[in-house]
Amino acid sequence: MTPVPSEELTEYSLSALLTPLPPPEEPVDFDDFWRATFEEFGTGPVAWEFTQDLPPTETHRLAEIRFHSSAEEQAAAYAMVPHAITDVRRGLVIGHGYGGRTGPDLDRVPADTAAIFPVAPGTHAGTVSRFPALPEAHVLAGIARRDTYSHRFSAADIWRAATVLLDMVPAAAGALDFSGGSFGGGIGAMALPWDGRFRRASLDVPSFGDHTVRLTRRCTGSGEAVREHLRQHPEARSVLDYFDAATSARRLRLPVHVSAAVLDPAVDPRGQFAVYHALTGPRRLSIRAAGHLAGPIGELSDRLALQEGIDFLAMPDERLV
Repeated sequence: MTPVPSEELTEYSLSALLTPLPPPEEPVDFDDFWRATFEEFGTGPVAWEFTQDLPPTETHRLAEIRFHSSAEEQAAAYAMVPHAITDVRRGLVIGHGYGGRTGPDLDRVPADTAAIFPVAPGTHAGTVSRFPALPEAHVLAGIARRDTYSHRFSAADIWRAATVLLDMVPAAAGALDFSGGSFGGGIGAMALPWDGRFRRASLDVPSFGDHTVRLTRRCTGSGEAVREHLRQHPEARSVLDYFDAATSARRLRLPVHVSAAVLDPAVDPRGQFAVYHALTGPRRLSIRAAGHLAGPIGELSDRLALQEGIDFLAMPDERLV
């Protein structure tokens, strides 16, 4: 692999980001690989159990659970179920960023929605895993082979979490949505094309889009660990082609909302927009001033993107055209 020069951390012009780049090359057996992965991990029942109740809200009961992960270990998740099951109109699987999670995000779940917040293998402090918790280590775990790469199991556990939620609340079937940002947005893009149970998705500053451009740019996120690893192990580059969120997004047919940033020190904006450009079904784009940015501007961008994603998932079907 010929080394490519790194680019400075920079803000891109909106006109440049709105111009699609050539799509990343994809393996000829990309679909076969993911269909086989779904057949292995995304079908059939999933064992799960309650571990503890959490303080309820006015609208929901909350609990921490454990379920059997695709990685053959116990995975953690948090569940929010309306007090009255008859109030359930929708289901929601919510991915997380590469910092993991220690509880549910209460402001992301409307009163009529049952939700599950799965924690990716290795990223929960209370469960034992063969995968490391630190993002710069997790993103490299198993990267030598496509079958052992950590992102394969993170995507598969989205399917398994959906199965657990529908087992808890069958009324959520038929209106099951996904929401995820950063790591969760990229993993969601990988998982969703193969699981027909999902109705809509909202992806905020999705990671892992178009590795061809992502790997040319220094960043403050997990991508930097991958860039440095490939300097010593260029043979691992071909594995990443099976875990490109922009390649997966080409297969998405459900309505998708993408929030993408023009400035982001952690996730290359070009990769975020590549996920949006790859979509072939109904789609909506929200432009963020910044992503992964500390301070008032970053916090405001986060709040606006969160609300736009919630609004998209609640939108009447006739407004999606």
